[in-house]
Amino acid sequence: MTQNDLKAEQELAAIRALLVEAYGIEGDVSPLPGEHDLNYRVRAQDGEQYLLKLHAPDDADDLGMQVAVLGHLATTAPDLSVSRPVLVRNGVSTVNVVVRGERTARLLTWLPGDIWAKSATRGLASAETLGDLLGRLDRSLESFVHAGTKRVYAWDIGRADMHLQHVDLIDGADKQAAVRAIFERFAAFVLPSLQACPRQVIHNDANDYNVLLDNEGHVSGLLDFGDMVETWRVVEIAVAAAYSLIGARDAVGTIGALTGAYHRVNAISETEAGLIFDLVRTRYAVSMCMAAKQIRENPENTYLLVSQDDVWRELQRLERENRAVAIARIRDACGFAPVAHAADVMAWLERNAHDFSAIVKPAVAKPQVAVFDFSASSSEAEQWAVLDAQAAEARIAAFIREQNADFGIGVYGEDRGIYRGDAYETAISDERRSIHLGVDLFAPAGESVHAPFAGKVAFLHDDAVAFGFGPTVLLEHITDTGDIFWTLYGHLSRETLATLAIGQPVARGESFAALGASEENGNWAPHLHFQLVTDHLGLGGRMFGVGVRDQWQVWREISPDPSVVLGLPVPAAVIVAREKDFLVRERHRRIGRSLSIAYSAAPLKIVGGEGAHLIDEDGTRWLDMVNNVCHVGHCHPRVVKAAQAQMGKLNTNSRYLHDTLVEYSRRLAALFPDPLNVCFFVNSGSEANDLALRLARAYTGNRDVITVDHAYHGHLSSMIDVSPYKFAGKGGEGRPAHVQVAEMPDLYRGRYRYGDADAGRKYADDVRNQVLALAANGRRPALFFSEGILGTGGQLTLPEGYLREAYAHVRAAGGLCLADEVQVGFGRVGSHMWAHQTQGVVPDIVTMGKPIGNGHPMAAVVTTEAIAASFANGMEYFNTFGGNPVSAEIGLAVLDVIRDERLMHHCQVVGIRLMEGARALAKRHAIIGDVRGYGLFNGIELVRDRETLEPAASELDFIIAEMKRKHRILLSSEGPHHNVLKVKPPAPFSAKDCDYFLEALDETLGRLSP
Repeated sequence: MTQNDLKAEQELAAIRALLVEAYGIEGDVSPLPGEHDLNYRVRAQDGEQYLLKLHAPDDADDLGMQVAVLGHLATTAPDLSVSRPVLVRNGVSTVNVVVRGERTARLLTWLPGDIWAKSATRGLASAETLGDLLGRLDRSLESFVHAGTKRVYAWDIGRADMHLQHVDLIDGADKQAAVRAIFERFAAFVLPSLQACPRQVIHNDANDYNVLLDNEGHVSGLLDFGDMVETWRVVEIAVAAAYSLIGARDAVGTIGALTGAYHRVNAISETEAGLIFDLVRTRYAVSMCMAAKQIRENPENTYLLVSQDDVWRELQRLERENRAVAIARIRDACGFAPVAHAADVMAWLERNAHDFSAIVKPAVAKPQVAVFDFSASSSEAEQWAVLDAQAAEARIAAFIREQNADFGIGVYGEDRGIYRGDAYETAISDERRSIHLGVDLFAPAGESVHAPFAGKVAFLHDDAVAFGFGPTVLLEHITDTGDIFWTLYGHLSRETLATLAIGQPVARGESFAALGASEENGNWAPHLHFQLVTDHLGLGGRMFGVGVRDQWQVWREISPDPSVVLGLPVPAAVIVAREKDFLVRERHRRIGRSLSIAYSAAPLKIVGGEGAHLIDEDGTRWLDMVNNVCHVGHCHPRVVKAAQAQMGKLNTNSRYLHDTLVEYSRRLAALFPDPLNVCFFVNSGSEANDLALRLARAYTGNRDVITVDHAYHGHLSSMIDVSPYKFAGKGGEGRPAHVQVAEMPDLYRGRYRYGDADAGRKYADDVRNQVLALAANGRRPALFFSEGILGTGGQLTLPEGYLREAYAHVRAAGGLCLADEVQVGFGRVGSHMWAHQTQGVVPDIVTMGKPIGNGHPMAAVVTTEAIAASFANGMEYFNTFGGNPVSAEIGLAVLDVIRDERLMHHCQVVGIRLMEGARALAKRHAIIGDVRGYGLFNGIELVRDRETLEPAASELDFIIAEMKRKHRILLSSEGPHHNVLKVKPPAPFSAKDCDYFLEALDETLGRLSP
């Protein structure tokens, strides 16, 4: 054993003795790296782990600060993933020890996870979870005050200017130059801007050796509060981002992910967001200075160089980023407009568009325009890209003639990634720019280009690179509110540049340029590339003409859709398709959070549908077993054709006479027995049920309602009131005074079960009880709500005679009875057109929705002449879109398809096959407790024990997830216990689909743990 080994073992022995004496802990001790403190990992014999820190005597102030902050966080943020102090036996926080001189020992709880720098799971989620943790931490530290934090600290990048004196210590002239430039920008721009930002105590050292990650790459802990300082809050984000982006594919995207997560829990200002990119660079510059200084003072401490190779590599990478784009992306990650004034510029353009001059003036007042689809297919786009000048010009001219058009356009937002050439290969954050930022106007060479509105020449540039803009002009404009923007004109003639000068004014409508010939523009056919620019990114005339798909929300702010300027008679822009992660983020940002996303852990991006299948963006077909909206099948050609044909003729409100509306009302009413023969048309099942309630109150003069427990009848306020599924659930406000709730008639787990021939009457007795409860208070019911099969109740079929008896009780008290067919109507039950018919009753009012329009928003109410007449009390009922000609044509097409394709009979046959198959599975899988339903509206209830009926909700979650993941079948759950597998596919669901489902369910059930 060497002398050093012996010394090290003696130190560990002393530490083990300290642990026993001070803390009563026995175990193994192993050293950890550190810059100032001596750090050790302690593995106690009882399995617990700890972090032991030995502080040097000159660290007394810092130590007091660290002890104080953990005490503060124990009170203000007990849930944060930070170490907690372990007290000495006598109740104090520290104890003195002699290890490499006199030191102060402090024992902390151990945090699980791997150090970020050495973790194989680090990624974007790591940055996001770190941002969230730091945001919550800093929110807690706002109220923390300690004298030790007010120090002048070299690692506070808010004082980066103090390191100018150390730049010459850095090895390498290129490194010195880069660092000096960063400090000069810091002094001139960053530091003055920081003065408007909030200050507080921050952790200040969330580096990749102080952050722990779990097996999923999420932050599980934050270590070491020794670098705390009172400074500008935004420094916290910059320090963490500087280390988070090390090795990341997209450096700026990582900064944005961390910043956005921080902002969501601890909002920052737009000023702070705009400083982060420069502050990250400043952190790197400070780190290089500190390392150069310290390594000269202590050349044996290799810890000082642990990250310097990473620092220089990442600084070089950030130096290649466009600062304006980086800041725009960080702003976007926080929910700020990427370009602050872009919206104001667009508003000015829209207000003044009527006064703009045409840029390229065709021979006719209203030209016919041919739209080139550059992204139709790879082979076609490839051909467009490589044609020589003569062939390209002839090709476009022929295309215009074929379309009988005067000139052609290439649209904004097209993916032109197929094009080759260096000008289109320039990357930002390693992402290829491929999405067209302008509109191309194809016209003959020499055609005049006119200014749409007044401006001045700001930039001139001649890009001779193939596939570039060629000669380019940027005109500068200013709005009436002082916002500056530019218009870009590419593919001009070289002669144009010779006639213009920087600063030259250009009047509205003035001809200031001409289109260049093919040989001047990389062999493109003559055309103008026109582009709006709200920020030229410091590039001037070299401004990009294509943007990055994955950053489109930023690029469309830098160069918005120029359609507002052009006013073309054809669409000049397309929607740029985005990845699912972005769509989820944008939904959460721009659409109410209460709108859920199906399969949120792995959401689907659905772009098409056919029959009983949905189709995602990759072309994968998913068997849809939950969509009873597209009743006759997704995108049924007869329904689509009917909608398209009528939309091309007329769509207006129902105050005008129209044959289709009258014919549809006749056809729909014919599906019901007398006296149900009067129709009202609305837009959704919720509206239909709301109108039904108004009808009942008008007819009866009563206001109270009786509903079935756990029912759901719509999202309007009036319907939430009569939906126990909502008002008695999470976020609900409880039962309203005017609503009585009848017992849910559940033959599987209710009071009266299968085999009780009198169950229907017994359950209906509770409807009578609600009638009597009203009567006791001198009130009577206006309406009794019930479905023919209880959907949210768990796909429950009603006991025989239930509705007959319930209707009798309500009608005897002067109330009306409603059949809600929004979910189950239009032949889905197989044996009848309407589910209530399985009970042998005729309601007073029937409401319909969902399947009525096969995905088109329409719904209806059918009632009696007497009830309808009572509603005509002088107050007109009018629904703008209800019964419009397009909806009526669609409704007729749906009825035709149900009739002609015999879908009601099909639902019965396949439904029997499905339920018989599911009952056969129940003989092999005890978890299936009940199989019920009519036609293709079914429920398979899962239980852990058939005697106790303990719901198997988590097992059902597993089944739904696995049926999706492995078999591409889409299902969902239902019922009060969320343990009922809900089956309600489009009616064309075939016998083959049924067998595939049963086989997949059998396989999945077989993989459940016994």
